[in-house]
Amino acid sequence: MKGEININPDILTWAIARAGYDLQEFLLKNPKVEYWLEKIKTPTVKQLEDLANKLHLPFGYLFLPEPPNETISFPFFRTGGVATKKVSLNVYDTILILQRRQDWLTDYLLENEEQPLSFVGKFNNSASCDSIVEDIRRTLTIEKDWAREYPNFEGALNYLTSKIEETGIIVNFNGVVGNNTHRPIPVEECRGFVLVNKMVPFLFVNAADAKAAQLFTLVHELAHVWLGESAGFDNQNLLPANDPVEKLCDQVAAEFLVPHASFLQVWPEEKDFRKLSKIFKVSPIVIARRALDLNKITKEIFFQFYNNYMEGVRRKKESQGSGGDFYATSKKRISPHFATYVDQAVKQNRLLYRDAYKITGLKGNTYENFVTQHLY
Repeated sequence: MKGEININPDILTWAIARAGYDLQEFLLKNPKVEYWLEKIKTPTVKQLEDLANKLHLPFGYLFLPEPPNETISFPFFRTGGVATKKVSLNVYDTILILQRRQDWLTDYLLENEEQPLSFVGKFNNSASCDSIVEDIRRTLTIEKDWAREYPNFEGALNYLTSKIEETGIIVNFNGVVGNNTHRPIPVEECRGFVLVNKMVPFLFVNAADAKAAQLFTLVHELAHVWLGESAGFDNQNLLPANDPVEKLCDQVAAEFLVPHASFLQVWPEEKDFRKLSKIFKVSPIVIARRALDLNKITKEIFFQFYNNYMEGVRRKKESQGSGGDFYATSKKRISPHFATYVDQAVKQNRLLYRDAYKITGLKGNTYENFVTQHLY
Protein backbone atom coordinates (compact mmCIF):
# COMPACT_ATOMS: atom_id res chain seq x y z
CA MET A 1 0.00 0.00 0.00
CA LYS A 2 1.29 3.47 -0.86
CA GLY A 3 2.97 5.29 2.03
CA GLU A 4 3.73 2.12 4.00
CA ILE A 5 7.28 1.29 5.10
CA ASN A 6 9.12 -1.82 6.21
CA ILE A 7 10.93 -1.43 9.54
CA ASN A 8 13.44 -3.81 11.14
CA PRO A 9 11.53 -5.53 14.01
CA ASP A 10 14.70 -5.41 16.13
CA ILE A 11 14.58 -1.62 15.99
CA LEU A 12 10.98 -1.63 17.20
CA THR A 13 11.61 -3.93 20.17
CA TRP A 14 14.77 -2.00 21.05
CA ALA A 15 12.91 1.34 20.92
CA ILE A 16 10.13 0.03 23.17
CA ALA A 17 12.60 -1.29 25.74
CA ARG A 18 14.68 1.90 25.47
CA ALA A 19 11.67 3.95 26.53
CA GLY A 20 11.25 1.78 29.64
CA TYR A 21 8.20 -0.22 28.56
CA ASP A 22 7.61 -3.92 29.07
CA LEU A 23 7.25 -5.34 25.55
CA GLN A 24 4.15 -7.47 26.18
CA GLU A 25 2.32 -4.73 28.09
CA PHE A 26 3.13 -2.21 25.36
CA LEU A 27 1.85 -4.55 22.63
CA LEU A 28 -1.40 -5.16 24.50
CA LYS A 29 -2.06 -1.42 24.55
CA ASN A 30 -0.72 -0.90 21.00
CA PRO A 31 -1.81 -3.96 18.97
CA LYS A 32 -0.87 -2.33 15.65
CA VAL A 33 2.79 -2.51 16.65
CA GLU A 34 2.52 -6.27 17.12
CA TYR A 35 1.28 -6.56 13.53
CA TRP A 36 4.36 -4.62 12.40
CA LEU A 37 6.66 -6.84 14.45
CA GLU A 38 5.15 -9.98 12.92
CA LYS A 39 5.14 -8.32 9.47
CA ILE A 40 1.42 -8.91 9.09
CA LYS A 41 1.07 -5.22 8.30
CA THR A 42 3.45 -2.35 7.62
CA PRO A 43 3.22 1.10 9.28
CA THR A 44 2.64 4.40 7.55
CA VAL A 45 4.94 7.38 7.99
CA LYS A 46 2.34 9.08 10.19
CA GLN A 47 2.04 6.00 12.40
CA LEU A 48 5.83 5.86 12.78
CA GLU A 49 5.95 9.56 13.66
CA ASP A 50 3.35 8.97 16.38
CA LEU A 51 5.31 5.97 17.67
CA ALA A 52 8.56 7.94 17.74
CA ASN A 53 6.88 10.67 19.79
CA LYS A 54 5.42 8.13 22.21
CA LEU A 55 8.81 6.45 22.66
CA HIS A 56 10.77 9.75 22.86
CA LEU A 57 12.84 8.58 19.92
CA PRO A 58 14.38 10.64 17.09
CA PHE A 59 12.28 9.75 14.04
CA GLY A 60 15.29 8.76 11.94
CA TYR A 61 16.31 6.08 14.44
CA LEU A 62 13.39 3.92 13.27
CA PHE A 63 15.07 3.52 9.88
CA LEU A 64 18.45 2.36 11.18
CA PRO A 65 19.54 -1.17 10.18
CA GLU A 66 20.35 -1.97 13.81
CA PRO A 67 20.03 -0.27 17.22
CA PRO A 68 22.69 2.39 17.92
CA ASN A 69 25.10 2.16 20.83
CA GLU A 70 23.77 4.85 23.17
CA THR A 71 26.31 5.28 25.93
CA ILE A 72 27.57 8.40 27.66
CA SER A 73 31.18 9.54 27.36
CA PHE A 74 31.88 9.71 31.11
CA PRO A 75 31.40 7.38 34.10
CA PHE A 76 28.15 7.33 36.03
CA PHE A 77 28.85 6.19 39.57
CA ARG A 78 26.48 4.07 41.63
CA THR A 79 26.80 3.94 45.41
CA GLY A 80 27.75 0.41 46.38
CA GLY A 81 28.18 -0.59 42.73
CA VAL A 82 30.44 -0.05 39.75
CA ALA A 83 30.63 2.86 37.35
CA THR A 84 28.62 2.54 34.14
CA LYS A 85 28.30 4.44 30.88
CA LYS A 86 24.74 3.26 30.30
CA VAL A 87 21.90 5.24 31.88
CA SER A 88 18.12 5.40 31.57
CA LEU A 89 16.52 7.19 28.63
CA ASN A 90 15.42 10.22 30.68
CA VAL A 91 18.89 10.75 32.11
CA TYR A 92 20.47 10.11 28.70
CA ASP A 93 18.27 12.66 26.95
CA THR A 94 18.94 15.23 29.69
CA ILE A 95 22.68 14.76 29.22
CA LEU A 96 22.27 15.25 25.46
CA ILE A 97 20.32 18.49 26.01
CA LEU A 98 23.07 19.94 28.20
CA GLN A 99 25.86 18.69 25.94
CA ARG A 100 24.26 20.54 23.01
CA ARG A 101 24.03 23.70 25.10
CA GLN A 102 27.62 23.31 26.24
CA ASP A 103 28.86 22.76 22.67
CA TRP A 104 27.07 25.87 21.43
CA LEU A 105 28.26 28.06 24.29
CA THR A 106 31.84 26.80 24.03
CA ASP A 107 31.94 27.78 20.35
CA TYR A 108 30.35 31.16 21.15
CA LEU A 109 32.94 31.92 23.84
CA LEU A 110 35.82 30.88 21.58
CA GLU A 111 34.49 33.12 18.81
CA ASN A 112 34.48 35.95 21.36
CA GLU A 113 38.12 35.09 22.20
CA GLU A 114 37.28 34.27 25.81
CA GLN A 115 40.01 32.52 27.81
CA PRO A 116 39.73 29.06 29.40
CA LEU A 117 38.86 28.92 33.10
CA SER A 118 42.06 28.56 35.09
CA PHE A 119 40.55 26.52 37.93
CA VAL A 120 39.23 23.66 35.74
CA GLY A 121 41.41 20.60 36.40
CA LYS A 122 43.67 22.59 38.72
CA PHE A 123 44.02 19.60 41.09
CA ASN A 124 44.19 15.81 40.78
CA ASN A 125 42.90 13.14 43.13
CA SER A 126 46.16 13.08 45.08
CA ALA A 127 45.50 16.63 46.32
CA SER A 128 44.34 17.23 49.86
CA CYS A 129 40.70 17.99 50.55
CA ASP A 130 41.63 21.17 52.47
CA SER A 131 43.68 22.60 49.59
CA ILE A 132 40.81 22.12 47.13
CA VAL A 133 38.26 23.62 49.52
CA GLU A 134 40.51 26.62 50.15
CA ASP A 135 40.96 27.23 46.42
CA ILE A 136 37.23 26.94 45.74
CA ARG A 137 36.48 29.47 48.49
CA ARG A 138 39.12 31.83 47.13
CA THR A 139 37.81 31.54 43.56
CA LEU A 140 34.20 32.10 44.64
CA THR A 141 35.31 34.89 47.02
CA ILE A 142 33.37 33.52 49.96
CA GLU A 143 34.34 33.09 53.60
CA LYS A 144 34.70 29.88 55.58
CA ASP A 145 31.35 30.20 57.40
CA TRP A 146 29.55 31.99 54.57
CA ALA A 147 26.29 30.07 54.94
CA ARG A 148 25.64 31.34 58.47
CA GLU A 149 24.57 34.68 57.02
CA TYR A 150 21.47 33.12 55.43
CA PRO A 151 18.18 32.37 57.21
CA ASN A 152 17.82 28.89 55.67
CA PHE A 153 19.58 26.44 53.39
CA GLU A 154 17.43 27.42 50.42
CA GLY A 155 18.83 30.93 50.70
CA ALA A 156 22.32 29.46 50.99
CA LEU A 157 21.71 27.35 47.87
CA ASN A 158 20.59 30.36 45.83
CA TYR A 159 23.56 32.43 46.98
CA LEU A 160 26.08 29.70 46.25
CA THR A 161 24.56 29.07 42.81
CA SER A 162 24.92 32.74 41.89
CA LYS A 163 28.56 32.79 43.08
CA ILE A 164 29.33 29.68 41.04
CA GLU A 165 27.78 31.15 37.89
CA GLU A 166 29.81 34.34 38.36
CA THR A 167 32.94 32.26 37.73
CA GLY A 168 31.67 31.15 34.31
CA ILE A 169 30.15 27.79 35.30
CA ILE A 170 26.58 26.99 34.22
CA VAL A 171 24.26 25.46 36.83
CA ASN A 172 21.02 23.70 35.85
CA PHE A 173 18.31 22.55 38.28
CA ASN A 174 15.71 20.25 36.79
CA GLY A 175 13.73 17.19 37.76
CA VAL A 176 12.33 16.34 34.31
CA VAL A 177 13.60 16.06 30.75
CA GLY A 178 13.55 19.60 29.39
CA ASN A 179 10.09 20.95 30.21
CA ASN A 180 8.30 17.61 29.90
CA THR A 181 6.70 16.92 33.28
CA HIS A 182 5.68 13.45 32.05
CA ARG A 183 9.36 12.45 31.94
CA PRO A 184 10.66 12.68 35.53
CA ILE A 185 14.25 11.95 36.57
CA PRO A 186 14.14 9.80 39.73
CA VAL A 187 16.42 11.01 42.50
CA GLU A 188 17.40 7.45 43.37
CA GLU A 189 18.82 7.09 39.87
CA CYS A 190 20.48 10.48 39.37
CA ARG A 191 21.22 13.16 41.93
CA GLY A 192 23.34 15.04 39.44
CA PHE A 193 26.09 15.08 36.84
CA VAL A 194 28.81 17.43 35.69
CA LEU A 195 30.10 18.05 32.16
CA VAL A 196 33.60 19.45 32.45
CA ASN A 197 35.47 21.39 29.83
CA LYS A 198 37.97 24.25 30.11
CA MET A 199 35.68 26.93 28.69
CA VAL A 200 32.35 26.35 30.40
CA PRO A 201 31.59 23.44 32.75
CA PHE A 202 27.89 22.51 33.10
CA LEU A 203 26.49 21.27 36.41
CA PHE A 204 23.16 19.44 36.62
CA VAL A 205 21.35 19.06 39.95
CA ASN A 206 18.15 17.02 40.26
CA ALA A 207 15.54 19.55 41.37
CA ALA A 208 13.27 16.75 42.59
CA ASP A 209 15.71 16.16 45.46
CA ALA A 210 15.46 17.83 48.87
CA LYS A 211 16.87 21.39 48.74
CA ALA A 212 19.59 20.61 51.23
CA ALA A 213 20.65 17.48 49.39
CA GLN A 214 20.84 19.66 46.26
CA LEU A 215 23.32 21.88 48.09
CA PHE A 216 25.57 18.90 48.84
CA THR A 217 25.31 17.67 45.22
CA LEU A 218 26.20 21.13 43.91
CA VAL A 219 29.45 21.31 45.89
CA HIS A 220 30.27 17.68 45.04
CA GLU A 221 29.99 18.64 41.36
CA LEU A 222 32.06 21.76 41.94
CA ALA A 223 34.86 19.57 43.25
CA HIS A 224 34.68 17.57 40.01
CA VAL A 225 35.33 20.78 38.08
CA TRP A 226 38.46 21.49 40.14
CA LEU A 227 39.60 17.90 39.48
CA GLY A 228 38.77 18.16 35.76
CA GLU A 229 36.58 15.04 35.80
CA SER A 230 33.12 14.70 34.21
CA ALA A 231 30.87 12.29 36.08
CA GLY A 232 27.33 11.39 37.09
CA PHE A 233 26.21 9.90 40.38
CA ASP A 234 23.25 8.75 42.43
CA ASN A 235 24.89 9.26 45.87
CA GLN A 236 22.40 6.96 47.55
CA ASN A 237 22.01 7.75 51.25
CA LEU A 238 24.26 10.76 50.58
CA LEU A 239 27.26 8.39 50.35
CA PRO A 240 29.80 8.22 47.50
CA ALA A 241 30.66 5.36 45.17
CA ASN A 242 33.77 3.33 45.87
CA ASP A 243 36.03 5.48 43.68
CA PRO A 244 38.94 7.75 44.71
CA VAL A 245 37.64 10.80 42.85
CA GLU A 246 34.09 10.34 44.14
CA LYS A 247 35.31 9.97 47.71
CA LEU A 248 37.46 13.08 47.43
CA CYS A 249 34.60 15.10 45.94
CA ASP A 250 32.40 14.04 48.83
CA GLN A 251 35.06 15.06 51.35
CA VAL A 252 35.34 18.45 49.66
CA ALA A 253 31.56 18.95 49.77
CA ALA A 254 31.38 18.02 53.45
CA GLU A 255 34.31 20.27 54.44
CA PHE A 256 33.08 23.16 52.30
CA LEU A 257 29.58 23.10 53.78
CA VAL A 258 30.40 22.09 57.35
CA PRO A 259 34.06 22.89 58.20
CA HIS A 260 35.33 20.25 60.61
CA ALA A 261 36.87 22.79 62.97
CA SER A 262 33.60 24.71 63.29
CA PHE A 263 31.62 21.48 63.68
CA LEU A 264 33.87 20.10 66.43
CA GLN A 265 33.63 23.41 68.23
CA VAL A 266 29.84 23.24 68.60
CA TRP A 267 29.33 19.45 68.80
CA PRO A 268 30.09 19.10 72.54
CA GLU A 269 27.30 21.59 73.35
CA GLU A 270 24.77 20.63 70.69
CA LYS A 271 24.16 17.20 69.16
CA ASP A 272 20.69 17.73 67.70
CA PHE A 273 21.03 17.46 63.91
CA ARG A 274 18.11 19.80 63.25
CA LYS A 275 19.42 22.51 65.54
CA LEU A 276 22.90 22.20 64.08
CA SER A 277 21.42 22.50 60.61
CA LYS A 278 20.10 25.95 61.53
CA ILE A 279 23.57 26.99 62.60
CA PHE A 280 25.35 25.82 59.45
CA LYS A 281 22.39 26.46 57.08
CA VAL A 282 22.56 22.99 55.59
CA SER A 283 20.17 20.07 55.79
CA PRO A 284 19.98 17.94 58.94
CA ILE A 285 21.02 14.99 56.75
CA VAL A 286 24.22 16.82 55.78
CA ILE A 287 24.88 17.43 59.49
CA ALA A 288 24.28 13.74 60.18
CA ARG A 289 26.63 12.83 57.36
CA ARG A 290 29.31 15.13 58.80
CA ALA A 291 28.91 13.57 62.24
CA LEU A 292 29.37 10.17 60.62
CA ASP A 293 32.50 11.29 58.76
CA LEU A 294 34.02 12.60 61.98
CA ASN A 295 33.18 9.39 63.86
CA LYS A 296 30.68 11.09 66.17
CA ILE A 297 27.83 8.71 65.29
CA THR A 298 27.54 5.16 63.94
CA LYS A 299 26.36 4.17 60.47
CA GLU A 300 23.22 2.69 62.03
CA ILE A 301 22.27 6.04 63.58
CA PHE A 302 23.03 7.84 60.31
CA PHE A 303 20.96 5.52 58.11
CA GLN A 304 18.02 5.59 60.53
CA PHE A 305 17.99 9.38 60.59
CA TYR A 306 18.55 9.67 56.83
CA ASN A 307 15.68 7.33 55.94
CA ASN A 308 13.26 9.02 58.35
CA TYR A 309 14.21 12.48 57.12
CA MET A 310 13.85 11.63 53.41
CA GLU A 311 10.52 9.93 54.04
CA GLY A 312 9.33 13.15 55.67
CA VAL A 313 10.51 15.13 52.63
CA ARG A 314 8.66 12.74 50.31
CA ARG A 315 5.40 13.05 52.26
CA LYS A 316 5.68 16.82 52.32
CA LYS A 317 6.14 16.96 48.55
CA GLU A 318 3.14 14.70 47.98
CA SER A 319 0.94 16.90 50.17
CA GLN A 320 2.06 20.04 48.36
CA GLY A 321 1.43 18.63 44.89
CA SER A 322 2.79 20.16 41.71
CA GLY A 323 2.64 23.69 40.44
CA GLY A 324 4.78 26.78 40.83
CA ASP A 325 5.77 29.70 38.64
CA PHE A 326 6.66 28.48 35.14
CA TYR A 327 9.13 31.25 34.40
CA ALA A 328 10.88 31.01 37.75
CA THR A 329 11.21 27.26 37.20
CA SER A 330 12.49 27.82 33.65
CA LYS A 331 15.13 30.19 34.94
CA LYS A 332 16.49 27.42 37.16
CA ARG A 333 16.20 24.79 34.44
CA ILE A 334 18.02 26.82 31.80
CA SER A 335 20.36 28.93 34.00
CA PRO A 336 20.12 32.72 33.83
CA HIS A 337 23.82 32.87 32.91
CA PHE A 338 23.31 30.59 29.90
CA ALA A 339 20.08 32.33 28.85
CA THR A 340 21.88 35.69 28.90
CA TYR A 341 24.43 34.41 26.40
CA VAL A 342 21.62 33.11 24.17
CA ASP A 343 19.84 36.47 24.33
CA GLN A 344 23.07 38.31 23.49
CA ALA A 345 23.74 36.04 20.52
CA VAL A 346 20.21 36.61 19.17
CA LYS A 347 20.54 40.40 19.52
CA GLN A 348 23.93 40.25 17.76
CA ASN A 349 22.32 38.31 14.86
CA ARG A 350 24.66 35.40 15.63
CA LEU A 351 21.84 33.02 16.58
CA LEU A 352 18.49 32.65 14.84
CA TYR A 353 15.36 32.85 16.96
CA ARG A 354 14.37 29.35 15.91
CA ASP A 355 17.73 28.06 17.21
CA ALA A 356 17.30 30.03 20.44
CA TYR A 357 13.89 28.38 20.88
CA LYS A 358 15.41 24.96 20.30
CA ILE A 359 18.40 25.35 22.60
CA THR A 360 16.37 26.78 25.50
CA GLY A 361 13.26 24.66 25.02
CA LEU A 362 11.12 27.82 25.01
CA LYS A 363 9.19 28.86 21.91
CA GLY A 364 7.67 32.01 20.46
CA ASN A 365 5.96 34.29 22.94
CA THR A 366 7.09 32.11 25.84
CA TYR A 367 10.72 32.77 24.92
CA GLU A 368 10.07 36.49 24.40
CA ASN A 369 8.33 36.82 27.77
CA PHE A 370 11.13 34.91 29.46
CA VAL A 371 14.01 37.06 28.19
CA THR A 372 12.20 40.40 28.41
CA GLN A 373 10.30 40.05 31.69
CA HIS A 374 11.95 37.31 33.75
CA LEU A 375 15.62 37.01 32.83
CA TYR A 376 17.14 40.30 33.99
